[in-house]
Amino acid sequence: MDLRHLRYFLTVADELHFARAAELLGIAPPTLSVQIQQLERQLQCQLFVRSKRSVALTSAGQDFVIQARAALARFDQAIDAGRRAGRGELGRVEVGYVGSAVFGGILQQQLSAFRQRWPQVLVHACEWPMLQMGAALEEGKLDIAFVRLPVPLGQTLQSHVLLRDRFCLALPSDHPLAAGGGAIRSRALAGDAFILPEQELGSREVWRRGGLVPRSVSRPGGLLAVLAEVAVGAGVAVVPGVLASVVNLPNVSYRTLAGAPIVSEVAAVYRRFERAPAVRNMIAALRASKPVQVHAATMA
Repeated sequence: MDLRHLRYFLTVADELHFARAAELLGIAPPTLSVQIQQLERQLQCQLFVRSKRSVALTSAGQDFVIQARAALARFDQAIDAGRRAGRGELGRVEVGYVGSAVFGGILQQQLSAFRQRWPQVLVHACEWPMLQMGAALEEGKLDIAFVRLPVPLGQTLQSHVLLRDRFCLALPSDHPLAAGGGAIRSRALAGDAFILPEQELGSREVWRRGGLVPRSVSRPGGLLAVLAEVAVGAGVAVVPGVLASVVNLPNVSYRTLAGAPIVSEVAAVYRRFERAPAVRNMIAALRASKPVQVHAATMA
């Protein structure tokens, strides 16, 4: 028995006339009769009562109509689901991100737009340590990673910048430099302890400009952990400027750094030769996005 037998049977059951059913199916009436007889032999029951003038369903035939319709509906649903999955309308996307992607709003913006366009795709997003996400992408544990550049990328990975920001200085509010009105020169931080975020680019550039050798360095992890150490007076930190607009912690002040802006970028990283249709759809949407420029807030 195959799906053809079920379709033939249901057409005859709807028409209760072999000639009309055969015409609808595009086959000869004798061929249709043979197919129904084969089905009845396989089921070991009679489905139709035939006479020269009429065709009627037996009680077994009436019951089989219900099951045959359900079986065909399930098959059609499976075919539809397979086609939709092939178009990327179904599936799952694993997203990793660093905290600054959330503070800058780029993660929310991109995932919200994707979910509106592809509502049947399950998107699971979780914060990851930044330096672990490259390996997680290559191993298939993640599909998309939102990171703060620069990060080392293998040859199988590619990136697209989504947000451009500049680094600023976070320092305890009782720090001698917190009350000034101008930008802080790097050499003024000589002797300060530094709290390092996962992306050390800004800190190292400040050290280079000021010729500094940090008195001590702490690496607590994510940006909130960095700001928490600043708040308790453990040191100063070079952090993305967007934090000045969105994170207001007691005893933390933000100040502009003097000199040319130290650019900070958030990018999406993904596999260069992605195969999963749903992931490819998200990559295409990300690549179509122009980088958002973060405007630095007024810092006191």
